[in-house]
Amino acid sequence: MDTLDILWDLALIILFAKFFALVARKFNAPQVAGEIIAGILIGPTLLNLVQDTDFLSQMAEVGVILLMFSAGLETDLEQLKKSGVKATLIACAGVFTPLIFGTLMYMCFYGFDIIGSEEFIRALFIGTILTATSVSITVQVLKELGKISSELGMTIMSAAIIDDVLGILVLTAVIGIKDPKSNPVMVAGKTVAFFLLVIIVGMIVYQIMKRIDERYPHTRRIPIISISIAFILSFVADRYFGVADITGAFCAGVILSSLKDSSYIERRVDINSYTFFGPVFFASIGLQTNLRTLDSTILLFSVAFVVVGLLAKIVGCGLMAQILGYRGRSALKVGVGMMTRGEVALIVTQRGLKAGIIGSEYFTSVILLIIVSSLLTPLILKALFAGDEVLTA
Repeated sequence: MDTLDILWDLALIILFAKFFALVARKFNAPQVAGEIIAGILIGPTLLNLVQDTDFLSQMAEVGVILLMFSAGLETDLEQLKKSGVKATLIACAGVFTPLIFGTLMYMCFYGFDIIGSEEFIRALFIGTILTATSVSITVQVLKELGKISSELGMTIMSAAIIDDVLGILVLTAVIGIKDPKSNPVMVAGKTVAFFLLVIIVGMIVYQIMKRIDERYPHTRRIPIISISIAFILSFVADRYFGVADITGAFCAGVILSSLKDSSYIERRVDINSYTFFGPVFFASIGLQTNLRTLDSTILLFSVAFVVVGLLAKIVGCGLMAQILGYRGRSALKVGVGMMTRGEVALIVTQRGLKAGIIGSEYFTSVILLIIVSSLLTPLILKALFAGDEVLTA
């Protein structure tokens, strides 16, 4: 591909992606939804101005690693400790209920005789996509309602963080099973070995970075070294342990999340991610989606995917909250607060496409789920909290 063509494609992607991101924000929708729509518009579905090339795929790969590194940096380990058992149990229910519901839904469409086959791995992966939670919209609603610091707000946020960690573990396991030569015990062993390495090396890296941070606070060398650590851990995870590179990036973020300058690192990473790599990644999702090839089966599947995706979180997290002592409306708030999907769901889907587990047509289902959940969650949460005010009036 000619260098000038690359420059032209990048210019179109960035301009269209940021324009539609701003439009999405005007309608109180996630900006990533706008960036995906931009990719659909300039891709094969409509205008066909930009082709999905190897170069764009590689740029998108860097983008997804930076996104997961940033997500790791946002992890509040102290908050996780405070929330403790309740948030962990809600997160477990929020992962395994959608995993089971999503797998069964796929089997309802394509048959229950697929157990043990490669098709069954695809069913498991559909369930894996549904495990991810994006709490950013819920956090914004809780802030507006003044409930962000409440016990309920803290529980939802902590559960969402743990939810993502568990979802990444499930992703790692399913991708490991995909290889026909892989031994499940070997896959599990490599995964455990990787996380043991992360713990041991992580403590050493954290102490070194802590000293550098204390000696050279708020300097550019801090984010530069941090990004290098993220790339190294991503490489080691994928090359030597068969663990997804995004898992390594996320772990790097968690290791550095307790640094005094962690928010400074995150802001510096976001400059690159927000202005360039992020739009390329999300637009590439749209470029890989060709709505012209959709048939009635995929459309029906997408509707079922959205319904199951929403209900699985409400049922799983809501019932667990009920068991843990949250009553009625409060338990429902937990379930609704956990049902939004966003970047992580897209990242998981893209990982499945790269591994050859699913086809690009399933991006349509995920995009629809993100848009619907992002619009419904604020409306339902506000109605639930408003109902509390009516009951106490």
